[in-house]
Amino acid sequence: MPFDEKLDEFARKNHMKGKGPLCVALVVTRHGRKLGMPLDPEALLTEGGGQVVGLGKSAVQAILKEHGIERVLAEEGGRTSRGSVGNMRKYVAFLNEAHASGIIDFARLEAWWIERVREFFSGKPFVLRFDGSKSLRAVIRDLLSQAEKRQAQANGSTFVGTMLQHLVGAKLNLLLDSPLRHHGANVADDVSGRGGDFIVEDVAIHVTTAPSEALIRKCGRNLDNGMKLVIITTGRGAVVAEGLAEQAGIADRLDVFEAEQFIAGNLYEIGKFAQAGRRTTTEQLISEYNAIVDECETDPGLRIEVA
Repeated sequence: MPFDEKLDEFARKNHMKGKGPLCVALVVTRHGRKLGMPLDPEALLTEGGGQVVGLGKSAVQAILKEHGIERVLAEEGGRTSRGSVGNMRKYVAFLNEAHASGIIDFARLEAWWIERVREFFSGKPFVLRFDGSKSLRAVIRDLLSQAEKRQAQANGSTFVGTMLQHLVGAKLNLLLDSPLRHHGANVADDVSGRGGDFIVEDVAIHVTTAPSEALIRKCGRNLDNGMKLVIITTGRGAVVAEGLAEQAGIADRLDVFEAEQFIAGNLYEIGKFAQAGRRTTTEQLISEYNAIVDECETDPGLRIEVA
């Protein structure tokens, strides 16, 4: 069995994919690289044997930073996690057995655990912190900021665009008498036969974080077919979209909305501007959003919890 498969089997059988065990794995892997193999598990215990030597937030974050990860894996770096010593002993036994069978590539080994850390971060749901002292725009902005941070650490992922599309879809579901048909964020309009991300009556709604000339050309075709156009995007994207529409000579024939304002405005209206109504409507929005994610996406980490 290839080493990666053995490693995956070990991690699954010993439940080594939570934040505490991941901290242990990263620190012990570094011990193996620095101290050499085989490792003595007793030498990796602090005086009294209650904790793993070197296990702490600063050590773990230093390793993560080398791999371009800034997010905190565990505030105590796994130091106070129950079972850390036991996890260390199991992992040392695994490494010693692997060493007895051949030379361990520690760079490859660490990279494998780093990928598990990335999976851990991507698997955790986003959190909507409903703070009555903050504006609804600030609440939505915080959600998108979380998606931006996760996207920055996951090359090739489009968390922001996916979240934005499904938040807009959820808001439209709350607003309309009949729920819309939803699609995965990576399903192209042309492939699905749609004129936009959402079609409501004669309006084609495009949701994007990065308006492009291709999008504006599509808008032009929709206008030629007698449709009304709406682009929903970020604050920066709104400036770009308006500029591109101006260049194409269609600026006065489409509406560009900044996403935070578009979503927050309707939350006020649906909640009838009442404090309790705002909270209830926001929770309904997130419930609709999660239902869309469950239906259209494969990554459960896109879900949102309300705090």
